[in-house]
Amino acid sequence: MRGQHTPGWALCLAVALALGGILARTGIASASDGAPSKSSALAKELAQQLDQAKLEHIAARDPEDPTRFIGAMYFPGLQLITVSGKYSVPVLINEKLLNHNYKDVYIDLSSASERASRITVEDLRADGLPTARLKDGPADSFDQGGTSLVFDFDWKKAKLSQDEYLKKITAADEQYAKLLTLLLAEVKKVGTATK
Repeated sequence: MRGQHTPGWALCLAVALALGGILARTGIASASDGAPSKSSALAKELAQQLDQAKLEHIAARDPEDPTRFIGAMYFPGLQLITVSGKYSVPVLINEKLLNHNYKDVYIDLSSASERASRITVEDLRADGLPTARLKDGPADSFDQGGTSLVFDFDWKKAKLSQDEYLKKITAADEQYAKLLTLLLAEVKKVGTATK
């Protein structure tokens, strides 16, 4: 029997290769073909700036809307939680910003900002929102007005089509990048003022 080959292994190999080709063509294999994360470099830079300034909180005003503010809490090397929302009495938040009471701004936005306007981003590695499934670790999340999007790339669990899910992922990443840009500008001002 040594000279005879059974067709089993060859058949399995052919099926595996064919299935791999089908999955690759339909885009089911992974979402990694998407655009790179816009928030990734910004989140890493913000974490670095916060480390250098020895800050655990940062906050800023949205220049496009005087009633909207952004605050972030940073756990060095671990996590960045960002909250944005409209605040009914902006003068109170403005005063806290002027006094660099970033922790108070973050707390106020987390608890008392208008729920419908609130955005909360849980960036669990302080490295931006992924645009493809990660191999390990917990999934980041993006909550806007009470609607959550978990970055686990399980669109069926989210009750969305793959295309709808990926569009939401891209939009959330773009929104997070805008928030990070405003926070980065603020932390750089603080860093300049202390030098």
